[in-house]
Amino acid sequence: MKAHVLLVFLTRFEESMAMLKGIAHFERTHHLWTAFHDDQARSEQDPHWVRSKKWDGVISRHTTPQMVSACAERKIPLIDLNDCPPYPGVPKIRPDNTAMGHMGAEHFIERGYQKFGFCGFSNASWSRERRDGFVEAIKLAGRQCSVYDVSYRGDTTPLECAIYDVDYPGDMTPFWDDEQISKLAAWIDRLPRPIALMACNDMRAQQVISAARSKDILVPEEVAVLGMNNDTIRCELSDPALSSVAPNAFQSGYRAAELLGEMLAGRAPKELDQRVEPVGVVTRHSTDVLAVEDRNVAAALSFIRENACNGITVEQVLQHAHASRSQIERKFRQHIGRSPQAEIRRVQLRKIRQLLMETDFPLKRIAELTGFEHMEYMCVLFKRMTGISPGIYRAKMQDKTIVGSAAAPQGQ
Repeated sequence: MKAHVLLVFLTRFEESMAMLKGIAHFERTHHLWTAFHDDQARSEQDPHWVRSKKWDGVISRHTTPQMVSACAERKIPLIDLNDCPPYPGVPKIRPDNTAMGHMGAEHFIERGYQKFGFCGFSNASWSRERRDGFVEAIKLAGRQCSVYDVSYRGDTTPLECAIYDVDYPGDMTPFWDDEQISKLAAWIDRLPRPIALMACNDMRAQQVISAARSKDILVPEEVAVLGMNNDTIRCELSDPALSSVAPNAFQSGYRAAELLGEMLAGRAPKELDQRVEPVGVVTRHSTDVLAVEDRNVAAALSFIRENACNGITVEQVLQHAHASRSQIERKFRQHIGRSPQAEIRRVQLRKIRQLLMETDFPLKRIAELTGFEHMEYMCVLFKRMTGISPGIYRAKMQDKTIVGSAAAPQGQ
């Protein structure tokens, strides 16, 4: 008879969904149990819910002390996937936050940045770990890092505070209010530019972008911003789209299922606190630029990033940058190693690739969306710059996606 396993995951969190996929893959290949998904996290708020059924094991992304006690009373193996300090005797699997900080620092260093900052929450252990990893890597590169940490406060419930490992504030004051943004903006405004800023998570990174914009500071040209967790929807809806360090949530889920399988077989866990290496940095517009101190070039790059797919000309770029053609051509070659026209084409090409991978739009529609009057010219240019036609590129990317999904457990 198969074991009955309780999975406690709020599915409104993208990371939880990735963990569930890892758990599901393990179960499909091993067939050890029948799972029930508590997608409203009732088990956290009501420990009697855990006691109401004869569970053989529990895997939880949102573990609370009440749940730990309930499982201990009934001698139910519990695997904790919450990114907070471990409960005594409870196996925990969580991201390697120090490695995530290191990865963010390396991302910026590779882009030539010399000035760095970190923005996080002082009352969250995962944020402090990410900060320490980032600062450590920056210091190893012989640089200094400015830090802006504040205590997390928000319109959160005690349950959400438990999920995020922060102290419950006891009030309903929104963290993201005008006063807090004003203080954050003042800190950013005092920093030298160009500067690379890493935030403890994607929400905090959005706050950094909002604060910079309130001071008319260009992102990413003057301040490059990198988040963590790679919450895809949040990152894509950000303006500019937010780069982020992606944890390996799929692998965390797979490991949790694997560990629970061992415990159900009577084997004690060899390690109670396991850390999972991050996947990498998903680069989007908020860091997709080299460190440039020249204000004319920064203004030109910002204009190109925003308008390249509207069919702009170099003359329009010159007007926005307030520089002559000879000046801007020379400065572009000096700072980014290519001409303004080449930069326009690079941004257009990136958008074409994205549309080919993520949509089924016909080539004529893609040409319209990327600033090309004639589809044929777009196709010729795409092949000249990539070596293959748009149609072949789309087919290859679709095949890669299918193969990558099938091979995810091995690759992850």
